[in-house]
Amino acid sequence: MPQPQCRDLIQQLDEVVGHAGDPAAITAGVKRTLETLIQQHALQLPTQLCRPCPDGYARRLLHRDPGGRYTAVVMTWGAGQGTPLHDHAGIWCVEGVVEGRMTVRQFDLLDDAGDACRFVEKGSLSAAVGTAGCLIPPFEYHMLANALPDSSSVTLHIYGGEMDHCHTFMPRADGRYARETHALRYSD
Repeated sequence: MPQPQCRDLIQQLDEVVGHAGDPAAITAGVKRTLETLIQQHALQLPTQLCRPCPDGYARRLLHRDPGGRYTAVVMTWGAGQGTPLHDHAGIWCVEGVVEGRMTVRQFDLLDDAGDACRFVEKGSLSAAVGTAGCLIPPFEYHMLANALPDSSSVTLHIYGGEMDHCHTFMPRADGRYARETHALRYSD
């Protein structure tokens, strides 16, 4: 059952995901939906899902589509919190900034030798409230960080299914990155 504050969001996501066929069309529709609702102040996330965690960013389930087509996840980022370089394990995603400001660094995979990969940074941007971005595999490698030094930021992530793991890429001394499988869980 959707959170009462988010019925419009869930209804619109159901429509977009149900009518669009390919990931590019789905993510474009989801991106428009998120940006419109956030910019019009028509998206009110439950306050209990927006509390930061001291040990790292919080990841909380807002809604899981009963048909398994998508999940909506609220992430809260305390001051200085961010992710390592990671992928989305082949799942499309749209990420929207609901509160605060985020830094997004995008990467292209140049060489994949299994446990050692080479990347090149493609760009970095500062994402403000009401902006959203799409990740469609194989263009899914990125880092996210709260850009505010003294307060938290909140993002809403719509995934094309249940993202229960991802791969993180940790820098090695030789300039490559070591791939590690990382199980994902919800906070609280």
